[in-house]
Parts: sequence; structure tokens; C-alpha cells
Amino acid sequence: MERRFSMIKVLVNGACGRMGSEVVRTLEVEKDLQLIAAVDPQHAGGNLGMLTRTNYKDIPIYKNLNEALTICVPDVVIDFTTPSIIKESAKTVISKGIHMVIGTTGLTVEDREELSNMVDITGSHVLIAPNFSLGAVLLIKVSAEIAKYMPNTEIIELHHNHKYDAPSGTAKLTAEKIAEARILTAEKDNTKESLIGARGGKYHDITIHSVRLPGYVAHQEVLFGGHGETLTIKHDSLDRKSFMPGVMLAVKNIFKHPGLVYGLENYLE
Repeated sequence: MERRFSMIKVLVNGACGRMGSEVVRTLEVEKDLQLIAAVDPQHAGGNLGMLTRTNYKDIPIYKNLNEALTICVPDVVIDFTTPSIIKESAKTVISKGIHMVIGTTGLTVEDREELSNMVDITGSHVLIAPNFSLGAVLLIKVSAEIAKYMPNTEIIELHHNHKYDAPSGTAKLTAEKIAEARILTAEKDNTKESLIGARGGKYHDITIHSVRLPGYVAHQEVLFGGHGETLTIKHDSLDRKSFMPGVMLAVKNIFKHPGLVYGLENYLE
């Protein structure tokens, strides 16, 4: 059901991390979104304003979601934490019937199915998005279209060296969409590896190469090979600010999308 009143109350889980801090700074300038609480176990009880360079000095930082949701009731929880805790965090939020925007990667297909079953019972609306950059979302959509005609493809994704998982959720979603869209069969790769892993890893029968180096934020290339030609499409997120329009779009539109939705592209009108 679409929301009928203006101010949306938000809790940020992982509020003092790299992405969480950027979300907090963005919320400060959003007129129809109200930050009411933050969760970050390493900074519980601290000054959110000082930690995120905002004016949110009076917003409480709780140690965990259970504590926070006992005291306050947000309309939407935004989660940018870690793969090791995201499933339990999602269960906690969904069990209370609260909507949730998840940017944390690491949830498997089985995890998503389990959470979807919970959502059907509690009525929460949940968006799980491997990438909130609008450019990256468009890259995925275009890749799926190209794959209908050029089925031979590989993905190279490059991220900072503190990223928890490999391959990235964006690369995996891209591979899924390409696999679904391919009409023609890709030609067999007969290369013999002299070094194990040199050819990357397979996901939905599509090769993905992961690079982790200081200096990168989030980058992806999708390479298509044909007879006598190649086509490469590339997206670069040069700053975490690039994800914020997508996160804000998700929070404002989550009331229109019941159930569990996977991928921000489903929110684009």
C-alpha cells in the first residue's frame, strides 16, 4: 500500500561505516525523510554528529537492532552492514513488520526465499539491491539485452580491498540476468589453466573475474565477443555519493512494492 503521509521515519543499521555514514549525510538534506535512530555496535552511545560529520548529535546510536527496535519504531530500516549478520538483521526487522532497504551483499538465493516467506506473513516490504547506482542498474539492463545477440560474455568487477565478498553482488546479478536473457548458446571455452583460478570463476555458466585493490570504489565491465568483433560496456562509481540517489529512491518508493523485491531496477518507472 502506498504511503499517504509525507515524513518517513528511518533507522540506519551500520550507520558509522563507509556506506552508512554516507546515507546519514544524505538523509540530513532530505526534507521528507527523518532519521530517528542509528545502529552501530562499535560506536553505541557515541555522538552520531561527530562520527558522520553531520548535525545529528542528538540521534541515539544503539548497540544492535533488537535494542533499537524496542525503543523506536521506524517506517524503514536501511541496512549497510556485513554479510555475516545481514540475514539475522533482516529477520529481526521483518518479524516486526517494518520495511527494509538492504544494500548489504551476501544473501544467497535460499536466504532470499526464506526471507520472502517471512515477508508474506508479516507484511513487510523489502528491497534487496546489490547496487544502488543508477548507472550500474542500467548496465545490467543493457547487458541482458545485448546477451540475446552476443551470448559469449565475461564480467570483470573491481572493488576496494576492504570489500567482504567476491564476486560482488552486482556481478552475480548481472550474470543471472544475462543467463536468463540468452537465446543463443555460448561457444565452449577450451582453455586449459596452467594456474588454478586464472580464468576466474563460473556463475550461471558465466565467467566472473574479481579485482580487489586500494583506490577502487566499485567498477564493472561486461565484455561480449562475437565473430570478428567485441563489445564492452563499463560502469564506474568514483564516489559513494553515486549510490545515494538510488538509496533515497528506494526508501521513498518501498511502500508501493509489497513482498521481497530483488534489484533496484524493479523500482524504476
